[in-house]
Amino acid sequence: MKPAMPLILPAGETLIAATHNPGKARELAALLDGRFKVITAGEANIPEPDETESTFVGNALLKARHAAQIGRRIALADDSGLSVTALEGAPGIFSARWAGPTKDFALAMRKVEERLEEVGSDDRAAWFTCALAVAWPDGPAVVVEGRVDGTLSFPPRGNRGFGYDPIFVPEGHSQTFGEMDPAAKDAMSHRARAFELLKAALFD
Repeated sequence: MKPAMPLILPAGETLIAATHNPGKARELAALLDGRFKVITAGEANIPEPDETESTFVGNALLKARHAAQIGRRIALADDSGLSVTALEGAPGIFSARWAGPTKDFALAMRKVEERLEEVGSDDRAAWFTCALAVAWPDGPAVVVEGRVDGTLSFPPRGNRGFGYDPIFVPEGHSQTFGEMDPAAKDAMSHRARAFELLKAALFD
């Protein structure tokens, strides 16, 4: 979704990253190339909204608008997750929920492995999706979506990144996202691809 007129984000603006996940906030800040000061929704005392939409794009827009309206600043939201071909796209938009209320992604990764064993499939194809939304307080919003394909690898490998990174090997690589140097991951991840689209829409 793009506004009718082009919008530009001025460098130096303070943005709210609509997340309470420190790892995701750091990654968002790095992908912004230092153009902006980034504060998290947690730092701004903005509660997390219920994610009631059925798509990554819908939830990203919901979170961005929620943070922008409460924080009275331009807000950037990410909704992303892992989809597994053999699990008919699960966990998908429920990726964070599979980690439970304590955000235990070791548990979530075990759940993925167990579900694959239950369906008896050898197919390890999977993909990460990232929807990014920018919203202005009481104003317009822009949303884009990026994707990176790969395969799953068990047991988890690497302690970099966050979420499901230690079990995901992107196409053309042998390391998991959890093993990769953060700069290498940032150069080709689903979030990086979404940011390229967002930069084209707002920064260039």
